[in-house]
Amino acid sequence: MSALASLEQALKEAREGSELIESLTFDRIVAEGLDFSELSCKQLSFHACRFTGCDFSGAAFYDCGFTGCQFTGCRFPVSYWKSCRLTICKGDGGDFRRGRFKDCTLRECMLRYANFIGSVWERCALSECSFTESALAECKISKTTFQTVDFTGAELFRTPMKGTDLSSCTLDRISLSETCAELKGAKIHTSQAALVARILGIEIVF
Repeated sequence: MSALASLEQALKEAREGSELIESLTFDRIVAEGLDFSELSCKQLSFHACRFTGCDFSGAAFYDCGFTGCQFTGCRFPVSYWKSCRLTICKGDGGDFRRGRFKDCTLRECMLRYANFIGSVWERCALSECSFTESALAECKISKTTFQTVDFTGAELFRTPMKGTDLSSCTLDRISLSETCAELKGAKIHTSQAALVARILGIEIVF
């Protein structure tokens, strides 16, 4: 049985039984239109897999790993992620609205033009990721670290960053409220101060 057929069989059995897929590894599968919605995935590993037009709405992931995976036209609204690891993954344009991420690690992931409105991030670690032009409005972020993360053109409206270190991140053209209240209590680098001043309409003379 091929790896894709094994995954399709696991999905079928989960639908017919406990709605749980557990302790499986998948390598280099190319999947299109699969339905993971509302299923629980525990200790799954995906390596160099490609997903196109798959539905992960309301799915829950526990202790899962994704390495070198691509997600094209996939939907993840109201998904739940606990102790998951995403490394060198690409999910440009993905729908992650109201997703919840707890104790997760994201490294070198491309999440440009994605929709994360209303998402929750708790005790996560993100490094060398790109959220260029992504919607991150009305998110809740706590005890989460961002290292060299690119937020160029991202919408951060009503997403408080208090207590968050953004000093190594790219904040060019981010969208904030008129008062920049989202950055109150956040840590930024001196080189980023002029950018914030421009958002506030303050002219700095050197």
